[in-house]
Amino acid sequence: MKLDKIIAVRNNKTIYRDGDKCLKVFDVSYSKSDVLNEALNQARVEETGLNIPRVLEVSKFGDKWTIVSDYISGKTLAQLMQENPDKKDQYLNMFTDLQLEMHSKTCPLLNKLKDKMNRKISMTDLNATVRYDLHTRLDAMPKHNKLCHGDFNPSNIIITDDGQPYILDWSHATQGNASADAARTYLLFWLSGDIAGADKYLKLFCEKSGTQLQYVQKWMPIVAASQTVKGNEKEREFLNSWINVVDYE
Repeated sequence: MKLDKIIAVRNNKTIYRDGDKCLKVFDVSYSKSDVLNEALNQARVEETGLNIPRVLEVSKFGDKWTIVSDYISGKTLAQLMQENPDKKDQYLNMFTDLQLEMHSKTCPLLNKLKDKMNRKISMTDLNATVRYDLHTRLDAMPKHNKLCHGDFNPSNIIITDDGQPYILDWSHATQGNASADAARTYLLFWLSGDIAGADKYLKLFCEKSGTQLQYVQKWMPIVAASQTVKGNEKEREFLNSWINVVDYE
């Protein structure tokens, strides 16, 4: 394997291209179990028939764990939106349709979204009363078993030269409520500074899925709280502002 062409550098990992293969190389600080879990998530999602890169192998490159998968040639949807602002509405429609196609799938062996969020909320530095309230709200939400991505945003969608979309990065995949996944996507648009895009996306999601806006909004404080355990200080400050932003019974 050759590590001479860097595609992207992210927190604790570097992504390389080697011919028709993509190598995600994790820092030595990354736990073996997290790497293996990500590869297993991706392999399980492959079986749903969605367009995603296939896992080819999991190995070690030096002392670093590496996931080797198909290299998908194309541009991210985020790049296309930036290069063609006049087509952004068209791209948002494609983006939302792709998410709804994903939500139509089930993947019974994935971790449950509610279990993951409960663990994350317990790990936050929020006070005990707020944590209790969030756990109670989460437990009261309807249980679903739809395939959820957990980080569904335009930079994780590759559009090939012939127009085929592929969904990347399945490290946060779970099975659960699609509206929680949508709430996460909405917050990701906000975090990127695209508030107008966030609002357009959420309107599209609700219209296309037949979901009430208020229902997705009920997930916002829960999802925001579960995400505060990672990210930088600025992101945590933003997410904390969402924890009590939605007032409901």
